[in-house]
Amino acid sequence: MRRRIPFVALFACLNLFLNLWIPPVIAAEYPVLSSHYISAPPVVDGQLDDVCWHEAHWSDIFVDLVHGTPAWLDSRCAMEWDERALYIAFRFEEPNVTANLTERDAPIYMDDDAEVFIAGPDAYYELEINAFGTVYEVLWIWDDAFDPQGAHAGAEFSGRTMRLAGIGSHRHPRGMRTGFLDWDLPGLVTAVRIQGTVNDDTDVDEGWTVEVAIPWTGLRRILPDAPMSPQPGWTFRADCSRFRHRDSAGRRIDPPNGWALGPHGQFDSHMPEKFARVICAP
Repeated sequence: MRRRIPFVALFACLNLFLNLWIPPVIAAEYPVLSSHYISAPPVVDGQLDDVCWHEAHWSDIFVDLVHGTPAWLDSRCAMEWDERALYIAFRFEEPNVTANLTERDAPIYMDDDAEVFIAGPDAYYELEINAFGTVYEVLWIWDDAFDPQGAHAGAEFSGRTMRLAGIGSHRHPRGMRTGFLDWDLPGLVTAVRIQGTVNDDTDVDEGWTVEVAIPWTGLRRILPDAPMSPQPGWTFRADCSRFRHRDSAGRRIDPPNGWALGPHGQFDSHMPEKFARVICAP
């Protein structure tokens, strides 16, 4: 009897072939994502059963960070807003949900994760969440804008830091930036739900979902000129992405699959000029 090749495995092989043979794209255009105003905020519990998520304009399937080819597991996000906060939801197809790290601000990028970046002119915010709901967040400030005697003289800038010029072989043309690991976005709320079981490869999971609420007031360090409460038509730069450390056969891979709203042309998610333009729609 002739065996049929499962569609997911066939698609994964095709994606691997494309990643190997198609050169990196030069992402001249950034994606645009509409975030609609909601009159009733969601309950941030990770379930995504609120009316706002049923009516949301979900993104297209994420694409490979370098090549722009579609992710071989369904991966999407949606954003909504009101006067108080920005709300973000992720929906990931995943046959084997895994997580390892449980300590806040552990290097979640070593796990399969969901990531949010929000960028202003001189700083950007990074949020990572794994399937356990463990949070890692960093405030990044470009060296050419850092003012230790003025705007950045507070105690929040005296803790642990890391330095970054780029990821892998890529070096950002703006140069170095400093990441402040002990900075926490005020009022952040996150939640995760698993449609299956974590760390059990004896069954097949459906996936996992993530829900995030980010108060506008918590973004003042990143978006200093933003209105205290957005109005329809206001725009900002943000990116949503997913990193997965296994191939379709479950084998650990390095680098991992990196899937985002749009391609960066580099395996580097720290490129604010490639972030989506998010529009606060009515």
